[in-house]
Amino acid sequence: MSLVELIARADARGLAASGLACLDRCVPLLDGDDETLRPLWATLADEPGRDWARGLVQVRDKLAGPDATGEDEAVVLARRMLAAAPAEGSGPALRTWADACSVASLRIHRLLDPATDATPGADVPREGGAEGLPPLVAAELRRQVGVLELLAAHGTAGLRPALEVSTEGRRVLRAVVSRRARGRG
Repeated sequence: MSLVELIARADARGLAASGLACLDRCVPLLDGDDETLRPLWATLADEPGRDWARGLVQVRDKLAGPDATGEDEAVVLARRMLAAAPAEGSGPALRTWADACSVASLRIHRLLDPATDATPGADVPREGGAEGLPPLVAAELRRQVGVLELLAAHGTAGLRPALEVSTEGRRVLRAVVSRRARGRG
């Protein structure tokens, strides 16, 4: 199943985990640490949506940054993902957010992939597989599909492996961001 189909079929927990995982992998752009999104991940183990709003406020406070003016596109996209997170961890807004996070995260990985020319406005196709995509983008596409498949197949029991998938992606992006900063400095 394609990423678009998986998002369309996901339940509230799957959608929340999908959007959250995309944001989690992009936390290095917002100067967040490995524990920044833990309050939100913890809310997904309970009834979907319960305590989500409180966890979201905590996360936004931790990641509050400067106004987006002057920041590069990858950072702006990551800030928008966080800003667009719905106050409720259920409902149609969650599906919209998960889908937007998917697009934004793939775009961020395309912008940061040293093996690609990041044409402004170019989207990554989400209907097919990862074949032909630059390495960083292909890995992100596989991670997004993996998170959704884990939640669809295992429900709450899929949260830990989904978090592990996200953690691996965050470490990869942290290394890319670090390399990029050294190249500029």
